[in-house]
Amino acid sequence: MVEITGTGETGLTARYAAALYALAFEKNALNEIIEQMDALGRLIKESPALGHLLANPLTDTKKAAPALNEALSAQGFGVLVRNFVQVVAANRRLRDLSALISGFAAYVAAKRGEVVATVTTAHALSDVQRNQLRARLAEAGYGTVRLTETIDAAILGGLVLKIGAKLFDTSLKSRLNRLNFSLKGAA
Repeated sequence: MVEITGTGETGLTARYAAALYALAFEKNALNEIIEQMDALGRLIKESPALGHLLANPLTDTKKAAPALNEALSAQGFGVLVRNFVQVVAANRRLRDLSALISGFAAYVAAKRGEVVATVTTAHALSDVQRNQLRARLAEAGYGTVRLTETIDAAILGGLVLKIGAKLFDTSLKSRLNRLNFSLKGAA
């Protein structure tokens, strides 16, 4: 894929992110749209029913789009975000909505000179751990870092950190898998 936005985003997410960003900037509502898109991302993650509806390829977008618009309006989302979701639905991309929201967040972060780092841990990070991680990343030359945190108990401990195309995996699960593999090779 060719990068079209100058922010590291490519393809579908880049086009949607750039369009929404430009429209929000033009309407002088950028900060409001950024907050609402973050809230929409949280809503999708916290609502299994909504996530299933969006992920289901058999969802009738002609019926789902008005229902989504009404639900988002009731939740207090503005016209621009609701229209964005309607365009996504009209283009039959509802299954990609979470990726588009993440792409928008990455686009905004890049425009602001921030680096987005996704950190996966077995347990929620404390404020001290979060600040130490940001400090270490700043020391490593990443400057201003925006952390996106996820919790996955399956990694057992440690963390998995993804920054751009780089992946740092210090999880206990990976260490045990490497040890298991090396023991199988020695036998």
